[in-house]
Amino acid sequence: MLFSTLSLSMLVMVLAGAVLLQQATAGVVAAKRDSSLNEAVGVFTFMQEQLRNPEFRGLAVLESLNRLADLAVAQQSQYRVVIQAPSSSLVSAGILAESVPAALRERVEESQGMFITPTEVVYTDPAVAPEPGWAVGASLIGPAGERYPVYYLFPMTTELQTLRALRGAVIGAGIVLVIALTLIAYLVTGQVIRPVRRASQAALRLASGRLDERVRVHGTDDLALLAKSMNRMAGQLQQRIRELETLSTLQQRFVSDVSHELRTPMTTIKMAADVIHDSRGKLDPMSARSVELMSTEIDRFDDMLADLLEISRFDAGAAVLSLQETEVAALVTAEIEANRSMAEQLGVQLVFNKLTDDNTAHVDDRRIRRILRNLITNAIEHGERRPVLITLASDDEAVAVAVRDHGVGFEAENASRVFDRFWRADPSRTRIVGGSGLGLSISMEDARLHRGWLTAWGRSGRGAQFRLTLPRTPDDELTSSPLPVIPTDDLGGGDT
Repeated sequence: MLFSTLSLSMLVMVLAGAVLLQQATAGVVAAKRDSSLNEAVGVFTFMQEQLRNPEFRGLAVLESLNRLADLAVAQQSQYRVVIQAPSSSLVSAGILAESVPAALRERVEESQGMFITPTEVVYTDPAVAPEPGWAVGASLIGPAGERYPVYYLFPMTTELQTLRALRGAVIGAGIVLVIALTLIAYLVTGQVIRPVRRASQAALRLASGRLDERVRVHGTDDLALLAKSMNRMAGQLQQRIRELETLSTLQQRFVSDVSHELRTPMTTIKMAADVIHDSRGKLDPMSARSVELMSTEIDRFDDMLADLLEISRFDAGAAVLSLQETEVAALVTAEIEANRSMAEQLGVQLVFNKLTDDNTAHVDDRRIRRILRNLITNAIEHGERRPVLITLASDDEAVAVAVRDHGVGFEAENASRVFDRFWRADPSRTRIVGGSGLGLSISMEDARLHRGWLTAWGRSGRGAQFRLTLPRTPDDELTSSPLPVIPTDDLGGGDT
């Protein structure tokens, strides 16, 4: 802001100075022209009268003209005279005859009258630079009617000195004004920028979570009104966020308390249901079927309670890792075998592709197996009876597992929503495997606990791929994954 203010101010001053100098120069030049013409008229009249004086009639033409030139210059030293004699030119001392423009010579020789034109006065001394001036030309009439062109040269020496002094004064005044404007702009912009900068810094601190931050209010101007408005906004924001935090805490506590309270009756109900389920062979077919449905739903309800308890631990920040160096390939193999029977029942083939030999990492076995279980069962459920490919690869910093299915998939814009709690791509679709709807959310939290990545790729009708990337050690910072997020068999499918 300060730079732009100074730049605009300097531009305005330069333009104003240029206009002032232009007008001053034009005025001085016009005044010199008028004074030169008036003075030339007077001198010409004097010379014409002297030429008709009987005293000059007896003299030779050259001598007569020479005396006229001396008389004219003796009257006034601010101009020079050039007289075109019959055989030569009579030139005042110190200048050259070339100072008279050729165009002016032609006009004077061709017609009677007095003419004026700008010229450049050239001096006989090479050390003296030519300077601009005015040339006035006319023709003297001799006693016998002969014509003798005469030219009066008016150098603008004094005027040039005046213009140089004026230019220096304008430049000096401009420098003083620039310094003054710099100080004024610094003071004025400082009064505006400093409060705005303080308000911006306060807004950044508010955005970072320091909700007690406030802007100091000085004066009663618009900036003070802005500071008061920001403080009022910050206060309202702090109050709303505290209310939301309190509400969120109450919700988390409610979920946790309800889940804990339901565990005991749920255990009793499940035990009783298991007893009934074991003796379902003694019941009539309708009652036996009811017992099977009840047992299935109770198992699902029990899994949901377990997931809700796990989610409440994540929300409360109570989830901890139990790390140990583990061969991730063994965990993948174990989960594949654990879900193979279910996959066979649904007509889904599980294919394991291990690309690297060393796949060890410091992980929590229980949580990693839970992630793998959720990803594999999710792929089996949505795989549309097509093969599910599980790929394992590693590099110096990370180990990655990708689970690829070729089922219904999901829209690309839903890639981040698949990890939301209870989110379903197709709400009308009935779950085949079951589940609580919290599996992918819990998987994401488990991956974050390991400082890893869990990403999803999907396209409607072309399937989906979930990729888990884990650092080999807790101190490693992930920068890349050994496996691509887009499956290699879909690289030509139009994705960018």
